[in-house]
Amino acid sequence: MLVVGFALLIYLNSITPVGSAEMTDEEEEKLLTAERQNSEYSTLASILTGIGFLLVLVSFGARKKKGGAAKTLEKKPEA
Repeated sequence: MLVVGFALLIYLNSITPVGSAEMTDEEEEKLLTAERQNSEYSTLASILTGIGFLLVLVSFGARKKKGGAAKTLEKKPEA
């Protein structure tokens, strides 16, 4: 999730819509719509990256500690 989020952010930043000085009103509206859509996709990609980062943190926290825990002793069954 982390890698996919970063890849999407890089891709979305590379295709940012650009306008020109001599645009008609209709072209300006399309540009504003495309900019807003790109911004919303970037927000979703950032959320995906954040969730992936949290999963990495949780996975490191969920690992068992070596040697720090008390050992359990098994009793042999009495015959």
